[in-house]
Amino acid sequence: MMFKKSTTIGIFQARTKMEFNIDRVAFSIFGLDVYWYGIIIVAGILISVIFARREFERRGYKGDIIDDILFAILPIGVIGARIWYVIFEWDYYGAHPNEIIDIRGGGLAIQGGIIFGLIALYFFSKRRDIPMIDLTDILAPSLVFAQAVGRWGNFANAEAHGYPTDLPWGIIIDGVKVHPTFFYESLGNFLIFLFLINYRKKNPAKGFISGIYFLAYGIVRFFVEGLRTDSLYVFGLRTAQLVSIVFMIVGIALLIYAKKENLPPHFHKEKKGKKEERIIKFK
Repeated sequence: MMFKKSTTIGIFQARTKMEFNIDRVAFSIFGLDVYWYGIIIVAGILISVIFARREFERRGYKGDIIDDILFAILPIGVIGARIWYVIFEWDYYGAHPNEIIDIRGGGLAIQGGIIFGLIALYFFSKRRDIPMIDLTDILAPSLVFAQAVGRWGNFANAEAHGYPTDLPWGIIIDGVKVHPTFFYESLGNFLIFLFLINYRKKNPAKGFISGIYFLAYGIVRFFVEGLRTDSLYVFGLRTAQLVSIVFMIVGIALLIYAKKENLPPHFHKEKKGKKEERIIKFK
């Protein structure tokens, strides 16, 4: 699905309607257009990296592990997100193969990126001898924060919106008032982020943060996807909703496994004159 360079977007507030133009292109360098979509996504990633670095250090790992993850796994995630999108939009890209690698203006399916990224993260964990569950617990809050920020790239592209609505917070896309589904998902992801960073202070057992992420994100995406008009489909079903169900199952399974196996927390507090924290490495 392709979009115009600039799109009129409006927001209803009380009895007035504000409309303004957003140019998808932020600026050009040597004739190459740089889109707000990419700038916003990169900004979300960079902020998330800062948080993840601190979390690695807090849990006893070297902070520069996130640099290795960023350069080794992020590209695979981006490629996976693009492959996922292209596969389910093959009617268009089959006729325009020259646009398959052009991701500057959009066309990244986050769920595909998560799946490919997890596969790459598994091999990374084996190579670095770091428990996979440690990595996912550390990265989950950062990932969902990046997702929350990245959805605003969809706003700049005037995409990922929903069906027509009369609700007061609807936005105007090409003259039609629609559900701002990008905002719904961004808000949902941000609330997940706030919950996770507060819940981690309780020193939960390993696997709980990962499980909550998959379950909560699966729920948010499942319901938001039902309002979208640009869903990818497989066999007549919304692909994102099917994957969301899988994520919810994975989340529940992780929570049950962590509880059943009585997995230890990341930190074990001991009293020796004063409270000390000892990091438990679980494989």
